[in-house]
Amino acid sequence: MPDPSPTSDLEQAVRENAVQPAKASVDGQSVEQQPLKDQLDAVRFFASKDAAKKPGIGIKFAKLVPPGSA
Repeated sequence: MPDPSPTSDLEQAVRENAVQPAKASVDGQSVEQQPLKDQLDAVRFFASKDAAKKPGIGIKFAKLVPPGSA
């Protein structure tokens, strides 16, 4: 089984963090997460970084030949 990509791990973490409270306090100890906007920006950053590693630049060239011509 292949290792999951870092982007899918980030997406899963953002999904989990989105349903949890931003701050929590128990027995005098408090925990606070990064804001959801910052987490989404990180996911976008890593997704664009992964996309940049792929071959090609997102432009596809094709030669159009009308039907009936040889």
